[in-house]
Amino acid sequence: MKLCERCNRPLKSEKSMADGMGRICKKKQAIEDAEFEKIQIKMEEVIDMPEMIAHGA
Repeated sequence: MKLCERCNRPLKSEKSMADGMGRICKKKQAIEDAEFEKIQIKMEEVIDMPEMIAHGA
């Protein structure tokens, strides 16, 4: 029996086993991933920072 990668509870459905986590944990993970993406600095932003500073942005 496979365990959820997030909460370590046993997974019951074939879909959950294929996904690696149950449906509730999958929803929670999607919310956390979306929030992380909002605050994550992207490489393009870092590359453009000297230009922004030079132009007084």
